[in-house]
Amino acid sequence: MNSTSHSIVEGPYLHDILDQPQALEATLKGLRGNADLFFRIGQIRQQEHTRLVLTGMGSSLHALYPLELMLTALGENVARIETSELIHSMPSLLGSRTVVVAVSQSGQSAEMVRLLEQNAKRATVIGVTNTADSPLAMQAELTVPTRCGPEFSVSAKTYVGTLAALEVLGAAWCGKDAGALYVELEAARAMVSCYLAKWREQVESIVEEMQNIGQLFIVGRGRSLASCETGALITKESTRSFAEGMSSAAFRHGPMEMVGPKTMVLVFEGEAHLRALNCKLVRDIRANGGRAELIGPTAEIDAMRIPGNCTRLLPIMEILPIQMTTLAFAARAGFEAGRFARAMKVTTEE
Repeated sequence: MNSTSHSIVEGPYLHDILDQPQALEATLKGLRGNADLFFRIGQIRQQEHTRLVLTGMGSSLHALYPLELMLTALGENVARIETSELIHSMPSLLGSRTVVVAVSQSGQSAEMVRLLEQNAKRATVIGVTNTADSPLAMQAELTVPTRCGPEFSVSAKTYVGTLAALEVLGAAWCGKDAGALYVELEAARAMVSCYLAKWREQVESIVEEMQNIGQLFIVGRGRSLASCETGALITKESTRSFAEGMSSAAFRHGPMEMVGPKTMVLVFEGEAHLRALNCKLVRDIRANGGRAELIGPTAEIDAMRIPGNCTRLLPIMEILPIQMTTLAFAARAGFEAGRFARAMKVTTEE
């Protein structure tokens, strides 16, 4: 084992990353075994409603973006709002003709508890959570559990479990075929396992690529925006390093001025109809003296390469190279990734 290998400090965050295939299996087994889930979601949809509000904090909020796109395409009046903003700045949205999809790993963060109290059963709440006895699970009209098991700090396995659960929820709301969906989602376990099988080599290769990098941008379009925002968040949480997530288009509107040898821009190839735009951004950054790498099926770096043709699995697969990048940043600095110094797993204060 070389010196780089010795610098990877293995801790609970890494173990949560490596446990993601098992977490996905447990999530999907539980969802598939709930014979009434599609029926109950269909019942809620048939109730008279004027809007859907999708809400959460942090990675829970970001995970809702693919669902927002699905519901918008269906013609629903949908808004994705941070829970803190919802309860303090937009409480009028919590009415009897609103359906709220509330996502919280713990189901008991300060904002989620206040939302449940403030709503007082006016809006119909569908809760997505990893904690079966939490206030969210107990008070929601319908609970969609992820069953990922305990998690140490940074959202890893609970994040991919949430993505899978929200795909199921979205398919049920949109009236899509459950069988085809589950077949596709169950392929995620094997794909994630295959990627993680070489985690150490991947981390080591990223350490080399990230030499002298002082700031990181993670950009993309469409469903990949969930990966951009979550990727930046978990980088800050797990490594205390600067990272910013945004759309590829937004990067051209100002941040392009920041390109240079100490700035790395990771660009998600994304969905097929968006790949040309994202690949062009990489070329343009490099032409301007910057450093940029693709994350996708045509990535030049092995650790950044994920399978193509996996639209519904895209956010699940995209987060894996970012997780490897967080481990690389920590290895480069010589500390354990994902061990909080100031934050808590469950935020209990507003």
